[in-house]
Amino acid sequence: MPPGPPGSPVPQQGPPAPPPDSTGHIQLPPGGPVPLPVPHPADIGTGAATLAVLLIGPAGAGKTTVARHWAARRQVPTAHISLDDVREWVCSGFADPQSGWNQHSEAQYRLARRTCGFAARNFLANGISCILDDAVFPDRPVVGLGGWKRHVGPGLLPVVLLPGLEIVLERNAERSGNRRLSDEEVAGIHGRMAGWYGSGLPIIDNSKYDVETTARVLDDVLARSIASPPSW
Repeated sequence: MPPGPPGSPVPQQGPPAPPPDSTGHIQLPPGGPVPLPVPHPADIGTGAATLAVLLIGPAGAGKTTVARHWAARRQVPTAHISLDDVREWVCSGFADPQSGWNQHSEAQYRLARRTCGFAARNFLANGISCILDDAVFPDRPVVGLGGWKRHVGPGLLPVVLLPGLEIVLERNAERSGNRRLSDEEVAGIHGRMAGWYGSGLPIIDNSKYDVETTARVLDDVLARSIASPPSW
């Protein structure tokens, strides 16, 4: 551009465009419905498969602890997404269902599930496996598994973690804050979860397993699910 008349302002040049691989300018693939993972015959357990897992169970089953342990010890990048953690992102106006189940608490649960689904799809689209945990009830299929399938995709692999009632009561007693339920609530939830027996979903009774063993059993169960996906 030719210079302007004397005394005119000098046009300011903007900073040079950063190279495409600079921090903050990486183009990420958009998330889409998650397909079924492809098994590899040489893998032991889930191996290097990129997959999305839904770990189901009552409060006190150890879902969050097992999910985090399994994710941390995989040989490929894997994220853990806890529904309760996402639900508690709401700081002001948090609708605690223990104070009464209503339209606000239900809406926040649904919003948290949808947010977790978005996150899972984005992780998977960028090569990072993920495991979600939630207390999904078998007697509410549209809201529970149906909702997760809509949010994540048909490749989601559900597994039920269901120890005995005494174990669940003991673990719940060690909790604090709004994550600790009354014994009556725990017993009621555990009884409803028993409806998963006969559903066709894989079930792990981790009553006598420590976290490490449960995570190893989970990996074996998932490897079988990859080879022969459960119908749900």
